[in-house]
Amino acid sequence: MRSILLSAIAILGGLRFATGAPPSRPAPDAALNSLFTQHEFRDVAISQDGTKVAWIESSPSKIETERPTVSVFLKDLHDGGASAKRIGDEATMAQGLTWSQDGRLAFLSDSEAHGQMQLYVVEKPGRGKPRKVGEFNGYVEQPQWSPDGKSIAVLLIEGHNRKPGPIEARPADAGVVASETVEQRLAIVNIATGAARIISPADIYIYEYDWAPDSRNLAYLAAHGDGDNNWYLAELYAIDAESGTVRHILKPAMQAANVRWSPDGKTIAFIGGIMSDEGYTGGEIYAVPAEGGELRDLTPDRKSSPTWFRWSPSSKQIVMTEDMSGDSAISTLDLASGTVETSWRGAESGMFSGDSATSAVTRSSWGQAPEVWAGATGKWQQLTHSNDTQQRTWGESKSITWRSGGVDVQGWLVFPQPYDPSKKYPMVVSIHGGPAGSIQARWPSASMPLELLSGKGYFVFMPNPRGSYGQGEAFTHANVKDFGHGDLDDVLAGVDAVVKEYPVDNDRVGVAGWSYGGFMTMWTVTQTNRFRAAFAGAGIANWQSYYGENGIDQWMIAYFGASVYDDPAAYAKSSPINFIKNVKTPTLIMVGDRDAECPPAQSYEFWHALKTFGVKTEFVLYPGEGHGFHDPQDIRDRFARVVQWFNENMPATK
Repeated sequence: MRSILLSAIAILGGLRFATGAPPSRPAPDAALNSLFTQHEFRDVAISQDGTKVAWIESSPSKIETERPTVSVFLKDLHDGGASAKRIGDEATMAQGLTWSQDGRLAFLSDSEAHGQMQLYVVEKPGRGKPRKVGEFNGYVEQPQWSPDGKSIAVLLIEGHNRKPGPIEARPADAGVVASETVEQRLAIVNIATGAARIISPADIYIYEYDWAPDSRNLAYLAAHGDGDNNWYLAELYAIDAESGTVRHILKPAMQAANVRWSPDGKTIAFIGGIMSDEGYTGGEIYAVPAEGGELRDLTPDRKSSPTWFRWSPSSKQIVMTEDMSGDSAISTLDLASGTVETSWRGAESGMFSGDSATSAVTRSSWGQAPEVWAGATGKWQQLTHSNDTQQRTWGESKSITWRSGGVDVQGWLVFPQPYDPSKKYPMVVSIHGGPAGSIQARWPSASMPLELLSGKGYFVFMPNPRGSYGQGEAFTHANVKDFGHGDLDDVLAGVDAVVKEYPVDNDRVGVAGWSYGGFMTMWTVTQTNRFRAAFAGAGIANWQSYYGENGIDQWMIAYFGASVYDDPAAYAKSSPINFIKNVKTPTLIMVGDRDAECPPAQSYEFWHALKTFGVKTEFVLYPGEGHGFHDPQDIRDRFARVVQWFNENMPATK
């Protein structure tokens, strides 16, 4: 029934508005338009000897209908003021910068044929040109040099070019509906001959991997069945690179990511924890003997969330990046003593490559647009100035903490721009997705920059309630079997703290969010009438029906403790639809009609109920979009409608 309805809507084309005749599109927003002009950095990698840095940089398209161009750049840190060099031709896709131990650079790029990435090797970075190695037909990712430099491994989905992942737009269902069978396999490319051979079994989907130091084995995380859904069930294996013989090492009792084989060959480590989304990593670092055995937690009860790590060459230390109460940090774990030394911590975010001595990073903060930096860790020198023309259109930002449920909770408050402390301002509370994620200090992207409401005369409050990263696994686990209850308590306590200390008009406070934040918005307006207006993007109205509609139901087991069929009451207690008669708040609802992660049926269900009970509402459906939007016109339209909704229902000036 749902597939038939959505297909009919898609045939009509354009935006669909479930409230009747489509209103005119709001005017484009100048502040948002400026974000579309910024350069983005997709990857950064420092060479093994710390002398060269490579990064992937996208430049905004001059034509709206074209994709941004992507280039690989290289900077020799010993060249002083010399400019960075472009490596190879421009592309529309590039990823996976990887350095060999002897200083060769490899990466993936579709510079030869749009949409099909190939593997390139630069033998003498800075002097030689990239050489294509092998020939791929399908989606390819995660290249990694073998320690002996003779091979590069990649993950490959043969004959399938669509980027995998639940946030991408899913194809429309038609005919006999069945799960799409996609296999992501491990392949090894011989650098000398260019020959590629697949070594992993055909019945398993590999998510990530790492070479053993002997170059004869690899460890990987993999699961049977649907790749998008079963990441949550991934187990740890090892495979012989020559024979393809596989042995099982561990079935983690948690989600796992960032698998790393120790340089001495004795141990395999990974980050484990409760993670609601593949690719958004946080937890604690665990280690298991490479031959199998007892799992050991290396960072027990740490009051932060490690997000990435690498071994030191001696295998005696681990360098890790951490989410630390809204900040980013770089720390070193000594394995013998268990002590951790934090060498750098800052109110910013970005990517890291290197160790505690020398590294390359992308740095982004509320006041600094993204750029590449490198040098002594924590004392980096700026390498790029690609975003020097970017201008901040939002106000000052402040990290704040408050007490809720006996613990400290952290969040960010963005001040109106301009700001006069003698005046009262409205405020929008923006709740992040996940729930296992967090808001860190960063220059906004064009995707969903609710911070820009600051430039419209609003405070913007972005809490990191229980369930978020940044304060340790106990805090991240704190909303298990309790969605919406304790985390809403944290949000409301934060609103109280902000209103008490800052000139916020308590009668003009709104709430907004996307994904889990969309659920939290739907939940909030069913639990309290405190908020004047709401925006629920890609939300979840009914956890019971959602279980059978979304494409990644496995993530829910860890949070609810059982499937909806085994414990429906656990899902019912957190379903906004069961409390729908309480809603008085005007609520704007939006979703993409190809969203597999938070299907549009959930938004329909909530909108229909609001309409039934006479609550002011508007529903906007975006044809062709998945959980993450890609069309710049849709992104602009979405943001403009959010601004318009809050201005109509809780205007910035009285």
